[in-house]
Amino acid sequence: MGVGNGMAKLLLPALLLAATACIGVHAKFSRYSFPKDFVFGTGSAAYQYEGAYNEGGKGPSIWDKFTHIPGKILNNDTGDVADDMYHRYKEDVQLLKDMNLDAFRFSIAWTRILPNGSLSGGINKEGVAFYNNLINEVIAKGLKPFVTIFHWDTPLALEDKYGGFLSENIIKDYVDFAEVCFKEFGDRVKAWTTFNEPWTYSYQGYAVGKSAPGRCSSYVNKNCFPGDSAREPYTVTHNIILAHAEAVALYNAKYKPAQRGQIGITVVSNWYVPTNASSAADVKAVQRSLDFMYGWFLDPIVHGEYPGTMLGYLGDRLPRFTAAQAKLIKGSYDFIGVNYYTAYFASAKPAPNGMEQSYDGDIRANTSGYRDGVPIGTPEFVPIFFEYPQGLRELLLYTSRRYGSPVLYVTENGIAEENNRTIPLEVALRDGHRIRFHSQHLQFVNHAIRDGVNVKGYFTWTFMDCFEWGDGYLDRFGLIFIDRLNGLKRYRKESSYWIQNFLKR
Repeated sequence: MGVGNGMAKLLLPALLLAATACIGVHAKFSRYSFPKDFVFGTGSAAYQYEGAYNEGGKGPSIWDKFTHIPGKILNNDTGDVADDMYHRYKEDVQLLKDMNLDAFRFSIAWTRILPNGSLSGGINKEGVAFYNNLINEVIAKGLKPFVTIFHWDTPLALEDKYGGFLSENIIKDYVDFAEVCFKEFGDRVKAWTTFNEPWTYSYQGYAVGKSAPGRCSSYVNKNCFPGDSAREPYTVTHNIILAHAEAVALYNAKYKPAQRGQIGITVVSNWYVPTNASSAADVKAVQRSLDFMYGWFLDPIVHGEYPGTMLGYLGDRLPRFTAAQAKLIKGSYDFIGVNYYTAYFASAKPAPNGMEQSYDGDIRANTSGYRDGVPIGTPEFVPIFFEYPQGLRELLLYTSRRYGSPVLYVTENGIAEENNRTIPLEVALRDGHRIRFHSQHLQFVNHAIRDGVNVKGYFTWTFMDCFEWGDGYLDRFGLIFIDRLNGLKRYRKESSYWIQNFLKR
């Protein structure tokens, strides 16, 4: 929507007023509305933040390769420099403290620790030193580190050697990497997650080919590298679940008794609403959509087996767990991290063409943010997202019911605006929509807690504007504005002051 300059001047006071009104309305709603030990944090990921992609002894990952292939990322953006957190982490951790946050969620770049992905290539002392410094800084500023071991950056050496997560060889190398992390950092890190959003990694990387390593069937996407959308996502997820369970077993046996930390996994799901609530077929489409996105990961680690819908539909395309593996994976978590962004309508769809099978077709559901042209919630700048805060409460209630009241953390939730270089800085920092977004979602988390769900924390996505994968630097999800035209200078958005105020002790 274009707005003339004069109009913009009239709008600004109104925008400010709206933002302040939003703050005013919830003056009584604050951290004290939540249980005493509830953790408020914000999140990040190594490839999206650190930069220094070939410094300090770091080896290449599949994302370093993928972003350097012309046409794969919008505007051919890369994470080579990203937010340069590798060099500026002290300044960044101070911003976290200024916002009164309790915790900082970040990931460890596998190839910064093991440059060729395996122990045989040696441990990179400079990489270990960087994370020691970051962890120490986070703790010195009074925050808890919540550390993700894997956030999509598979070592390129392992991808080239045996196909990365397509091979069960990855399990040993991943567990070796996890053990180096436990050994080096576990005396101070008390909250570990093995994998972040494995659904996104498997789906985007192997079902539709839009993210590294960019594989899929040509009938799904002509621009991906040759793969198999009917099988590879399931193989990759199978190996991820086994790697997760092995790492948890190792931690529990060898490190937990002394370190006394907690370990879990972070999964993502949309919420789904039947397009026609009185249609039994649409209600089943909702369940299938949840099973294929969420249950695909949670059913195995809670119940020891994939969801019945997947077992029934996929046949030999879905790898099976042996009895010993089922025993290993069942109960392999202290907590579950839940990432939530949006909700969709779901309706039944006929079985796919037998010749062109794919993960998307397997679900037998049409999903859309619109029903009869009406959106499920306010459409956001990122076209696949709609504001539907009640969906977070529904997802938490569903998780609690279906998976035996596990300890949950909302590990990501957030909203973006456009990286529009023509907008003056002072306007770009006014993000009343983000204040409203987090305020509403936090109220629904609060409802879920009152309804008995064991939610222990809420992390915004994301701490600072950063590299957003296929979108490059188009989407700004941060509480902190990164000025890409002026040496990556950090500026606080209005939402960061709202959070500071909300979390004031």
